[in-house]
Amino acid sequence: MSRLEEESKRVKKQPPCGILNIHKPKGLTSRQVVNRIQRLAKPAKVGHAGTLDPMATGVLAVCVGRATRLVPYIQNYHKKYNAQFVLGKRSNTDDITGDVTEVPDFPEIRQSDIEKLLPQFRGIIQQTPPQFSAIHIDGKRAYQLARQGEQVDIPSRDVEVHELEMTQFDFPEFTLEMKCGSGTYVRSIGRDIGELLTCGAVMTDLVRTEIGPYNIANAVLLDDITEENWIGFLLPPSTAVCTLPSYHLTNADCQQVIHGRPVLLKEKITFPPKATVALFKEENQLAALAEYKPQENLLAPRVVFL
Repeated sequence: MSRLEEESKRVKKQPPCGILNIHKPKGLTSRQVVNRIQRLAKPAKVGHAGTLDPMATGVLAVCVGRATRLVPYIQNYHKKYNAQFVLGKRSNTDDITGDVTEVPDFPEIRQSDIEKLLPQFRGIIQQTPPQFSAIHIDGKRAYQLARQGEQVDIPSRDVEVHELEMTQFDFPEFTLEMKCGSGTYVRSIGRDIGELLTCGAVMTDLVRTEIGPYNIANAVLLDDITEENWIGFLLPPSTAVCTLPSYHLTNADCQQVIHGRPVLLKEKITFPPKATVALFKEENQLAALAEYKPQENLLAPRVVFL
């Protein structure tokens, strides 16, 4: 019996709770990956944090059981991508999965031409999401309206790009490596670079290499997850809150948290006002997420995992 199977057998009597760092294959939607895990984990709830389109591969954080309550926190982490683009094309989806049109007779673009443009895509930038995106327009997803043939006016919005570098150039193709905040559309960055060059550009491949603490080097292939070993791949919920301030509970504190009651701090602790604090019991098990209330000097549970 393998180590993963032994670990699965040991915790099988407990309700499953944790995060699967899955390397999503090309051709599947994020929802299809969740459905596959759901069949293994039922009746536990399953959800993902951060959608990847079918053409994309890489890190997909899938939360199981009470860990689904951590989805918003994982979604807010930075994300890293490797994205490939080709110049001289335009698409209604900003990638090769849509209706692609060729741009005739465009001049040859040099590597330096693209590199000169990259600084304006770093930092907090204004970005218009693609027509085929999950943005809500009048109560509907933009992609639903686009599929009906409607040209929708999607307002631009602020997104943050922490890092952006070109790692490969072989005209007319180029590759970008980036680290960005939640809500950033990678294909839109390639599109906008192409428009500044007046020749267009579409994304041909996308790999998410990291979302917060979850990286592709430690991701498990979806086909390697089975009914016998899947629980052994679960990462503890604490991995999702590793950047939050923390507080370790006494046994008496744990009883307060279980019943949703606040934990009174015996000494003044300098958490930021209204900060979300991760509460831990023994063995670094995540017990709850709480809001710090400085005036009362207490931690009020908001999400309980016990």
